[in-house]
Amino acid sequence: MLFSEKIFYYDPAQTIDFQNFQDDLSNQLKKRRKKNQPLVFVCVGTDRATGDCLGPLVGHYLMQHSGMCSVYGNLNNPIHAQNLESTMNTIYQTHKNPFIIAIDACLGCQEHIGYITLSSMPLLPGQGVSKNLPPIGHLSITGIVNLMSDTNEETIQNTRLQIVVELASFISSGIETSIAVKSQASYLRT
Repeated sequence: MLFSEKIFYYDPAQTIDFQNFQDDLSNQLKKRRKKNQPLVFVCVGTDRATGDCLGPLVGHYLMQHSGMCSVYGNLNNPIHAQNLESTMNTIYQTHKNPFIIAIDACLGCQEHIGYITLSSMPLLPGQGVSKNLPPIGHLSITGIVNLMSDTNEETIQNTRLQIVVELASFISSGIETSIAVKSQASYLRT
């Protein structure tokens, strides 16, 4: 695990980083989420570009295994530039004062490809492909799927699916464990 400003980096190849991701996510939730504040995951991306399907894959996994939170964005109903704003409006109409964790793929430097980040800052979706979209989330989680380049849209299209699936599995498993531990702790306190 590396630390930079308000961003934590996790290497899925390091066993300890899975535990660190769970612990850091749990700690962020304890510090920042208010009691009874609904937990909402917004999984951004599209299934039409290999590198950009990380968010929908995480959403797909979470919807299959976790009934303790609300999940927006999956393989059947991806959230992307065209529907992000309307989805956020729906979330705020449906949930009173939601605590939002945004998840998306991103591009980065060579030494961070295949890493996960957890940030206490909002997600800036579409930044890698020059889209001007509003920031979302109280926390953000990204998977660095490929190298940032002059041709980011082409890079996203030519990303290896194996990397995306491994990152999505790491993120969704870490989230599920963190939420289950937090829910058990809340149950034990009541």
